[in-house]
Amino acid sequence: MKKEMVSRRDALKIGALGAAGLAMLGATNATAATILEKDVKFDETYDVIVIGTGFAGLAAAAKASQRGLKVLVVEKMGRVGGNSVINGGGMAVPKNRLQTEYGIKDSNELFIKDCLKAGLGINHVELLETIANRAHEAFEFAVECGAKFQDDKPPLQFGGHTVPRSVFTKNSSGSGIIKPMTKFVEGLPGCKIVRRTKFDDFVMDDKGGVVGITVRTGYRFNKKLLSDDAENTTGEKKVFRAKKGVILAAGGFSADKVFRKLQDPRLGVDQDVTNHLGATSGAMLKAFQIGAMPIHIGWIQQGPWASPDERGFGTAPHMTQGGVFKYGIAVDIRNGKRFMNEMADRKTRADAEYRILHEDPTANPVAFGTSNTFDKNVIATREKALKADVMKQFDTVDALAAHYKIPVDALKASIKKYNDGTKKGVDEFGKPVKTYKGQCIEDKGPYFAIRLQPKPHHTMGGVKINTKAQVISGNTMKPIAGLYAAGEVTGGTHGASRLGSVAVTDCLTFGMIAGENI
Repeated sequence: MKKEMVSRRDALKIGALGAAGLAMLGATNATAATILEKDVKFDETYDVIVIGTGFAGLAAAAKASQRGLKVLVVEKMGRVGGNSVINGGGMAVPKNRLQTEYGIKDSNELFIKDCLKAGLGINHVELLETIANRAHEAFEFAVECGAKFQDDKPPLQFGGHTVPRSVFTKNSSGSGIIKPMTKFVEGLPGCKIVRRTKFDDFVMDDKGGVVGITVRTGYRFNKKLLSDDAENTTGEKKVFRAKKGVILAAGGFSADKVFRKLQDPRLGVDQDVTNHLGATSGAMLKAFQIGAMPIHIGWIQQGPWASPDERGFGTAPHMTQGGVFKYGIAVDIRNGKRFMNEMADRKTRADAEYRILHEDPTANPVAFGTSNTFDKNVIATREKALKADVMKQFDTVDALAAHYKIPVDALKASIKKYNDGTKKGVDEFGKPVKTYKGQCIEDKGPYFAIRLQPKPHHTMGGVKINTKAQVISGNTMKPIAGLYAAGEVTGGTHGASRLGSVAVTDCLTFGMIAGENI
C-alpha cells in the first residue's frame, strides 16, 4: 500500500488542532506562540475590530458603530461578503408577517423543534432560543440597512422545516442584504472596511485577554492553494489595537480542502464546493490556539440539492428547492425508484444520495418534475438553468428515461405511486405532500430534470459562544476577555446539520448581539 505523505500545510493544521486540544485539557490561553501586547508596537488603534464582512461581520460592525465606537472591519479577499454575498437569499423568520397574511401558523417552539430534529439533538438550545427570540428584529435590522425582501409571495418551505417560514430577498441572493448593508456600514461615522487585509493572529494581554490583531495589508489570496495560506506571505505586516475587543466573523471552512479532509476523510481534495474560495480555517484555528473551545468541528454539511453539471452553488439549488424537490421526485437511475423524502433536512437527503454514489460514483440520482412543479419566483432561474444545460427538458417520460438510462417501466411506476400518494395526502417517505395541496407530476410534459451531487456547503463546528456572543475558553469555561464571535465560525447552534435559510438568521442575530455587547 502506498503511504500518504503529510504536507507542510497538513502539519500546520494538525499542529493548530493540537494547540486547541491542549487548551481544552487545561493549558493556559497564552501558548508559547502567543503574541503579547508588551512585545508589539501598534500601528493603528480602534475601539472594535471585526474580522470578516459577511452577514455576521457587517451586522456586528453596524451595531458597534451605532453605539459610537470606532470600528475597523478587515476582509482578506478583494471583495466583501464572503459566502453571504453568494447565499441564496432566504431567511427563516418564525411568526413573520407573511405567515400571518397567508394563514400559516408558526411558533418559536416549532422552529426550535425543527432545528433540533435536523441537528440530531446535539444543538446548543440556548443559542437556538436566542435566534428565535430575535429573528424578527434581525430581519427588521436588515431592512433598516436597506435590504429589500419579496412581500408579494407567501414564504417558502425549505427542507426540514415543518411550515413555510423563509422570506426571500428581492433578487433571491444574499447580495440583496450584503450590498446595501455594506453601504450602510461604510456610511456610519467612525466605521471603516478594508479589503485585502488578512487577519494573521491575536494580540493578547498578560491576563489572556484579546487586545488586538496582527494583519497583512495588500494581501493577495492564492486560489491555487488547497488550504489556508500557510505558504502565502504576501502583504505588509501591521498590528492593530482593539480597545474594546475583537469580533471574529470569519465564516466557515468548507473550501479548505486540507482541513475539511482532516475532519471528514470522505471529502476528497478534488470535490467541488458551494463556497467561495476564501472559506478557509485559519482564523478559527488561531482562536483555538489562544484557548477557544472547539465545538462540533467534524460535522460538515453537504448540500443535497447541488449538481455535478455546474461549478459551485450555481442554479441547481434554486431549481431543486423551489421546484423538483418540492413537487417532483428524485430517483435512483439504476432502478427508477425513489429513495428519499425530497423535503427532508439536508443531512438526511445528502446521506441518501451518498449511499447511491458510494455504490456507483457514476450513478448520480436525478430529480425531475413538470411545469407545475416550480414556485413562481424561480421561473426566471429555470430558463438560466436550461440555457446552462444544468437542467434538461424532455417532452415525455420515455425520453427522460432514455437519456439517463433509467428503467422506464419502473420510473413510470414510481411516478404513479407518488401521484397517488399526493392525492391522498400521504407519502411513503414522509414528504409533507398535504402542504402542497395534492400537486402531482403531470401526465403531460414537458419534464424538467437535474442530476444531483452533494457538495460541502456549511461547517457546523467552530468556537463555542454564549448567548452574549462571547467566546468561551476551553480552559476556564468562562469568556475570553475581549473576544466575541458570530456566524459560521461558531459551533453548537445547528448541531449535526443546519436547516436551510437559518444561516442568515443566525449570522445577523449573533452579529447584532456581538456588536451590542462588545
